[in-house]
Amino acid sequence: MLLRYLNVMQWTDRIRQVKILLVVAAIVIAVASLVVSHFLTKDLEAEERNKMEVWAEAMRSLNKADENTDLSLVLKVLNENNTIPVIVMDSNGNVSEFRNLNISADNYDDSLRVASDIGKRLKASGRDIRINLNTDDPAARDDYIDVVYDDSLMLKRLAIYPFVQLGVVMLFVVIAIFALLTSKRAEQNKVWVGLSKETAHQLGTPISSLMAWIEILKESYPDDSLIPEMEKDVKRLQLIADRFSKIGSLPEPVPSSLNEVLGHVIEYMDRRTSKKVRMVKDFPDHDIIVNLNASLFEWVIENLSKNAVDAMGGGPGTITLRVEEAPGKAVIEVSDTGKGIRKKDISNVFRPGFTTKKRGWGLGLSLAKRIVEEYHKGKIFVKSSEVGKGTTFRIELKRDVKA
Repeated sequence: MLLRYLNVMQWTDRIRQVKILLVVAAIVIAVASLVVSHFLTKDLEAEERNKMEVWAEAMRSLNKADENTDLSLVLKVLNENNTIPVIVMDSNGNVSEFRNLNISADNYDDSLRVASDIGKRLKASGRDIRINLNTDDPAARDDYIDVVYDDSLMLKRLAIYPFVQLGVVMLFVVIAIFALLTSKRAEQNKVWVGLSKETAHQLGTPISSLMAWIEILKESYPDDSLIPEMEKDVKRLQLIADRFSKIGSLPEPVPSSLNEVLGHVIEYMDRRTSKKVRMVKDFPDHDIIVNLNASLFEWVIENLSKNAVDAMGGGPGTITLRVEEAPGKAVIEVSDTGKGIRKKDISNVFRPGFTTKKRGWGLGLSLAKRIVEEYHKGKIFVKSSEVGKGTTFRIELKRDVKA
């Protein structure tokens, strides 16, 4: 069974490693794509700048032309710009022409005013090309026009694209991490179920044999007082095997008395624990009724109690089981006077495989947490612990049933 468990864990680890490699590969591809997009944007931006310089030169030629100048090529250059927003402004900041601007205005004067505002903003950001119209007279410095331009729609989309791509990659990474965590949890659950059912199956045959032998002993030694005690222990083994066989299937909680369930645990532990360990119950006078699968919940309290016995090294010491009511819930606390838990270990006590004992797999508290939180929709946590003084575990269960 252990070998099968190890093989399953090795296989799930390989699958997890492959998934992690896929995530890393996706991130590398995304980063490479972002770098390529960046350089492509810069190249397209430089190309549009060159086009605007040619367009500005064509505008200068148009302004200097006389009636004998052939303007066919100039007009072709000017009219072929159908994508880059451009505004022509004189030395006084007045707009003489604009094109490819998405302006919503009621009349032409409003359009000029909007274009002027856009032009001033673009000019302040350095998006202009100055053309001197009177090259023959260097002193005529005020004789110029400014060709102000903006990025084309395609360039703007391309500039935004890397950020969109980065967002998509981040979303993919988040989903991948969530999938990894979910798959890991699902794989752990499958391992839990497999181990539990295999344990129940392996226990079934020897338990059946023991029950048969007890019947034979009853016939041979009807007056022996030890045989009924042996029968109780075998039935206990049968109950444990039944609990393990139910792991993986949702149990049906039924209204049960917490006082009665915990009383069974105290009675069981009292007979099998050193006399140096004192079991104390602190219950209210009336029954507290909650929806429980009594068999599984008894196992949780037994596990906490056995851990408490181990923490006290067999005694002397005291284990206190306390039950109390709170608004909308019932509270169970299991306290001991053992060695306590170090602060750095408290966050790990419910993690599968974690144990401070020399023997054991570290699965008891993890399984207890699953029974309380998944099967009973409650909470279990370490309320307090101090090294050398003891530990208190607290369980909170919803109260849907009134006593």
